[in-house]
Amino acid sequence: MSRQSAPGRLRDVAVVVGDAFSAFEFSVACEVFGIDRREEGVPRFDFAVCTEHAGPVRTQQGFSLTADHRFDRLESADLVIVTPSRLNLGPSSPELTERLHAALERGATVASFCSAAFTLAHAGLLDGHRATTHYKHAAELARRFPLVQVVPDVLYVEDGQLATSAGTAAGIDLSLHLVRRHHGSAVATAIARRMVVPPHRDGGQAQYVEAPVRPCADESLQRALEWASAHLDSDVDVSAWARQAAMSARTFARRFRAETGVTPHRWLLEQRVAAARLLLEEGDESVDEVARRCGFGSAATLRQHFLRLVGTTPTSYRRAYRGARAPEAVRLVPAGA
Repeated sequence: MSRQSAPGRLRDVAVVVGDAFSAFEFSVACEVFGIDRREEGVPRFDFAVCTEHAGPVRTQQGFSLTADHRFDRLESADLVIVTPSRLNLGPSSPELTERLHAALERGATVASFCSAAFTLAHAGLLDGHRATTHYKHAAELARRFPLVQVVPDVLYVEDGQLATSAGTAAGIDLSLHLVRRHHGSAVATAIARRMVVPPHRDGGQAQYVEAPVRPCADESLQRALEWASAHLDSDVDVSAWARQAAMSARTFARRFRAETGVTPHRWLLEQRVAAARLLLEEGDESVDEVARRCGFGSAATLRQHFLRLVGTTPTSYRRAYRGARAPEAVRLVPAGA
């Protein structure tokens, strides 16, 4: 009998693997969700590995795995994770497509690691949604699936019940984010500590975070971006910003979106949140002072945008980040590792 997913609850995790699947991304799901860590205050996840047919499936690395479950096991999952494999190369099987759509309809989260975003796209799940994948495949994903809003240069994107991560280790970032959102920072930090990874990576641990000031082919626009980055604490309006690029406001807005993929307002908001994250991680200023230095004006405004983009409050973010840095094993991980 199938069990319905409870909205906001993450206890049952099913991982989809196919022929020539990637062992690393698969092991990320196993490490985060497949180990019983109840003695450390981490809830036990009902974890299952699923294949379409009985029998062994081969990894890209040359060994095989035999899963105990078929795709009908997805019926009870609160989270379905699709890993990179030959499933990415063409249309998803009719059964997998049906199961993934059914999971969304009953409130489950469907996630992909790395190039498995192609499997979700083939199934039609990503149409009209933001998504990411490995940077080497982002342009191809956008070309083959024009209805998908591909976001390059981020560690992961969460759009409603859909979640996609970038290459390889970004699956860790996405997994910890999902744990944090459903079970809180303490649980995510406990898992990160055991894995000896930082719970927050620069550019990661947010639902939608652009990389810091990517170079632009347009030199005048690049100068404008650098100027805005140096004036995050000021009132940056589009007209003044456009003058830095020697453009009209309308031309600036059009070319800005063509270069960066977002509006000037969105870019500025994300840069301010990124600056706030850095101050919360490394400084001792009050949240009010952080808000002022990053151009939000008040702690309440900072909290509103921080919660929406990062998924937690500034105070909780600082507490979780500093708590995770304390163990010696975590401090040994290089910054941005």
